[in-house]
Amino acid sequence: MPHRYKVREIAQQSGLSEATVDRVLNERPGVRENTRSEVMQAIADLDKQRAQLRLNGRRYLIDVVMQTPQRFSDAFRAAVEAELPAFAPAMVRARFHVWESGSTAQMVDQLARVRGSHGVVLKAQDDPEVAEAVDRLVDAGVPVVTYATDVPVSARCAYVGIDNHGAGVTAAYLVDQWLGDDPSDVLITLSRNVFRGEGEREVGFRAGLRGSGRTIVEVSGSDGIDATNERLVLDALDRHPGVAAVYSVGGGNTATVAAFEKIGRVCRVFIAHDLDADNRRLLRDGRISVVLHNDLRADARLAIRSILQEHGALPHEPVRAAPIHVVTPYNLPA
Repeated sequence: MPHRYKVREIAQQSGLSEATVDRVLNERPGVRENTRSEVMQAIADLDKQRAQLRLNGRRYLIDVVMQTPQRFSDAFRAAVEAELPAFAPAMVRARFHVWESGSTAQMVDQLARVRGSHGVVLKAQDDPEVAEAVDRLVDAGVPVVTYATDVPVSARCAYVGIDNHGAGVTAAYLVDQWLGDDPSDVLITLSRNVFRGEGEREVGFRAGLRGSGRTIVEVSGSDGIDATNERLVLDALDRHPGVAAVYSVGGGNTATVAAFEKIGRVCRVFIAHDLDADNRRLLRDGRISVVLHNDLRADARLAIRSILQEHGALPHEPVRAAPIHVVTPYNLPA
């Protein structure tokens, strides 16, 4: 069986004989499983060493392009900057282009102005014009990784983030278990309907509560900005007196909590996303119930790795959905 390394190299790396390595590579009988594992580990080690040689002295410039509330972009920027040194001996730098509210045209224009980049990490609207802008970048040799919300019909090389539909179903399960026999209705808040990830969370949430008899009241269009979100939530609470639970898909949670407190209504369960500074404080203070969270540093590492893989600087590894952690005030990570 042809292989990317000579039998002699693998034998030296594994400490096994060339004959044993040859038997493993050609899948001959009579090889113990632990011996096979030693050969596979040696090949993996050789892959890592080859990657280190390819990375040595290389310089990469990554662009992070995101429309998102500042609290989330600040958290993701910190995660990216913390992970950049992990790619040594290569030198990886990042540029950040982030804003809170804007049009599809603004996103397309920003993508068109990316210059001298080795790759883009993108959180953007799922829109045909955005997909075309991504395709133009890829055609120009700039790989694009979508983050947190996908643009699946584009030529992006990978999506990094949680299973958004699964997150919505998880939120529905928690809300229903928490409320029990209480017939409370549920408020779901989205930043804007153009983000595919938020839509997938909403679909999962509605599916998870189907048959529960609860009314789901939707608020969207705030871009996750507190001042706008509070006004929209106050209006929804005024029109729907049965709402006593919240699933926050798009953020603005300080404003949502404030809206409940302003009219003196108790929120029995509040499910939020992401451990940004606001949500940490709200969780510690007992003003929200749980946060569905994933490790932003792991996300940043995987997104950058996916870009370097496209340049042949690292061996390809499959991209899997990030696991969802249910965080309470009692297991809040540092």
